Amino acid sequence: MTHKLAAPTPPLGWNSWDCYGAAVTEAEIRGNAEYMAEHLKDYGWNYITVDIQWYEPYANSSQYRPFVPLVMDEYSRLMPAENRFPSAADGQGFKPLADYVHSLGLKFGIHIMRGIPRQAAHAGTALLGTTATARDIAHTNSICPWNTDMYGVDASKEGAQEYYDSLFELYAQWGVDLVKVDDIAASRLYDTHQPEIALISKAIERSGRPMVLSLSPGPAPVEYADFFVEHANMWRVTDDFWDLWPLLLDMFDRCRKWQGVPVDGSWPDCDMLPLGHIGIRSVDGGGADRWTRFTRDEQLTMMSLWSIFRSPLIFGGELRDNDEWTLSLLTNREVLRIQQESHGAREALCKGELIVWTSGHNDGTRYAAVFNTGESPLQVELALEEIGLSAAAGTELWSGEAAELTAGTLQTTVPPHGVRLYSFA
Repeated sequence: MTHKLAAPTPPLGWNSWDCYGAAVTEAEIRGNAEYMAEHLKDYGWNYITVDIQWYEPYANSSQYRPFVPLVMDEYSRLMPAENRFPSAADGQGFKPLADYVHSLGLKFGIHIMRGIPRQAAHAGTALLGTTATARDIAHTNSICPWNTDMYGVDASKEGAQEYYDSLFELYAQWGVDLVKVDDIAASRLYDTHQPEIALISKAIERSGRPMVLSLSPGPAPVEYADFFVEHANMWRVTDDFWDLWPLLLDMFDRCRKWQGVPVDGSWPDCDMLPLGHIGIRSVDGGGADRWTRFTRDEQLTMMSLWSIFRSPLIFGGELRDNDEWTLSLLTNREVLRIQQESHGAREALCKGELIVWTSGHNDGTRYAAVFNTGESPLQVELALEEIGLSAAAGTELWSGEAAELTAGTLQTTVPPHGVRLYSFA
């Protein structure tokens, strides 16, 4: 399917959720885009995504206001709230903002909820391209357990495909490059909404514009891997991920379960990187306005696991507040090369608190991420042949220091919750 061409490598970008919840403004989107263009674009970062409820005029945090009026056009399609996105005036939608992001050499993404607005279904408003109404296609028993904006769409009803076609026709007109669809991949409360994913995938194809299709939340069921690969570019393997060590520790199990599945164009997604200054207007994850609660070693562990597994890297903090350390996590060319270009990632060793992942590059470079999930420093003496490698020399990519190798045995000390990430020529 042509959607594969939209994300030949796992996307690199920024999303407004971790710092602004549902309440981001146009000025904040523009400001983060400007920062990315100046400091990150040269390293491959390019997606700027407006997360949930851009159509809710008075959204003020990550806590949703239930059953409030939403901004909508005559065809039951949600539109940006002009008080938060002034350039959307006069029915222009996100086109002016997308044009600005594109002018910086970046790509523009939006978040949507699965389904059709409840207010459209209640009012029986029109749909573009069909005589069916919003009421006709609404699946009123299919509702999101944590947000009251939408009903699901009944894929068996006449007008269902036309509704989704009209949405993505509009997004193509705006110049959208990525659509994150929520309440659809699966969660602990419900199964995957496969019929609506298929409608959306077809609508993107029909729109004529390549768009990355990102599915949330998770955990997406690994037994549906083939379906996700066929219909989407990225899908969440976890519920919302926050800056808490137990969630990061749990990700090792999730990556182990999905290893071997990442293929060109389709990427299991470990979720956003809660780094830097987050929680500004987002109160999820048990926190408020803060800098990430992850230690520096935990931040390196997260970046290393996401990169060797080849998860998309979507930064969640307010970029303009980045300190030198946070920026350094995003601009390590060798680490980004692993995330963008490596192959064959696998968990090569899991022994107590020691976990080792390996992968390779077409130029013959081999990589090893040596993790310590324990609470104390871990002295490691690892025979490379035990993890399927052989090398006379290597480099630790975060520090730039030479690997300590003696007769094919790697020696190092890994700090608690930390990592040593190596390349071997």
